[in-house]
Amino acid sequence: MNKIFLIPNTLGDTEINFVIPTQVQETINTLRIFFVENIRTARRYLKKINKDFPIDDSTFFEINKHTTPADINQFFSKLSANAGIISESGAPAVADPGAQIVSIAHTKNWQVIPLVGPSSILLALMASGMNGQHFTFAGYLPKEKHDRIRKIKQIESNSRKLNQTQIFIETPYRNQALFETIVNTCHPSTRLCIAKEISTEEEYIKTITIDEWKKHKPDIHKKNVIFLLHAY
Repeated sequence: MNKIFLIPNTLGDTEINFVIPTQVQETINTLRIFFVENIRTARRYLKKINKDFPIDDSTFFEINKHTTPADINQFFSKLSANAGIISESGAPAVADPGAQIVSIAHTKNWQVIPLVGPSSILLALMASGMNGQHFTFAGYLPKEKHDRIRKIKQIESNSRKLNQTQIFIETPYRNQALFETIVNTCHPSTRLCIAKEISTEEEYIKTITIDEWKKHKPDIHKKNVIFLLHAY
C-alpha cells in the first residue's frame, strides 16, 4: 500500500530541531515526491531539513486554492511511490489546501500518516487558558465591515451560550483592523487571546479582557496571529 505523509513545517524562522522531531526529519529524507503550496519555499524547507537533500531528484506537485479534484487525480495517476504533503506553515490539511489531497488519498486506499509537528491553532489554544474541552475554529472572518461585526457578535454569543472557545485567523495585513473591530464590538468582560508568531523569537501570547485590551494595543500588523475569544 502506498503511503502519503503529512509533513509539518515550521511556523516561522525557527530552528528546525526545536519543532521538527528527529524521526520526522528522517522520514522526510526518504521521500522524493511532494505536494506543496509553493515549490520554491518547499525546496528551501527541505534544504533546512538536510542541506544535501536531493532536490533535483525530487518531484513537486504544486497545489493552491485553484487546484481542482481532477488536477489532484491526475497527480495521483503519475505516482508510483510514497509521497508527502508540505504546508507553507504548520500542520498540513488544517486550514490548508492539503485537506483535499488527503480526502482523495483515502478514496484511492493510500495509507495516510500524519507526522508530529507544530500547529499554530492547537499551540495557541494550549497557551490561551481558555476552554480546551469545547472549542471551534471559524477560519477567516468576513472582509466587509458590516458582515465582520455581525460575525463577531455571533461568535461571542455562541461562546457565551456554549461555554466554547472561538478560534479564528486573519490575513496578516488586516490583523490590526480586526483587533480594533473586536475591541469595539465585544462585551468588556469577554476574554481575548492574541497569539503572535508562535515558536519564534517574536512569540507573544496574552489573554486579557476586552476592557484591558483597550489599554494595551498589541503590535500585530503583518504578523502571523491566532485570535481566541471566550465570553462569559
